[in-house]
Amino acid sequence: MALIEEMEKQGNFLFRYRGTLPIIILLAGLALFAFTEWKAVQAGKPQLEFDRYNQVVALIVCLFGFAVRIYTVGHTPRNTSGRNTKAQIADELNTNGVYSLVRHPLYLGNFFMWLGISVLTMNLWFILGFVLIFWIYYERIMFAEEQFLRRKFGEPYVEWAENTPAFFPSLRNWKPNKLLFNWRKVIVKEKTGFLAIFFVFFLFDLVKDSIKNRSLTFDLDFWMLALIFSLSIYLVIKLLRKKITFLKEV
Repeated sequence: MALIEEMEKQGNFLFRYRGTLPIIILLAGLALFAFTEWKAVQAGKPQLEFDRYNQVVALIVCLFGFAVRIYTVGHTPRNTSGRNTKAQIADELNTNGVYSLVRHPLYLGNFFMWLGISVLTMNLWFILGFVLIFWIYYERIMFAEEQFLRRKFGEPYVEWAENTPAFFPSLRNWKPNKLLFNWRKVIVKEKTGFLAIFFVFFLFDLVKDSIKNRSLTFDLDFWMLALIFSLSIYLVIKLLRKKITFLKEV
């Protein structure tokens, strides 16, 4: 099999299971974080004083990535960008708005969201490892997506791709969005990501406090309240989508 076909085959496979990578990153990062905290406690050393500041930095990075996803999803037409996993979908070629700056804005958003999670580990080698793995993983997915778009849209896609960076945005070719921002679509499509952010931060905080206290510790602190809030929003949206017609149509 030619390398170009092998890359596309790998990309299509990874596309279908791209939700697995975040879970692997989370488990690996959480295990490393727990081990580091446990060693510090065993050695009688205090936990790192800048831990709370680190959480703030990590949250800012995560929310930036989430904001990129929100802006992208809110301005895209139906049956284009999304969380589909079975096959590539594109009823039309997105070339306006954020897609005039970068060809893969959703993956750019994903990168920053999971970069924030890796920052929580406070381990530089883990962060660098995450960047490398993310690039290798998503490079193949982007390659497969672009092969699909090239075959479907032909010359218009080639012209757009030649003038628009794949991953690092450029402001030189900005074109206004064709569609108004669709809050309904964002609420329905991105509720899971919103919940996931605060669940992960709560999980890291739970591990840290439990190791420090040498027992499973649940405190009604900021991360617990944030998790309760995000979970409540998620459940309300799930319930309303079954009852309200305009949410079902997104």
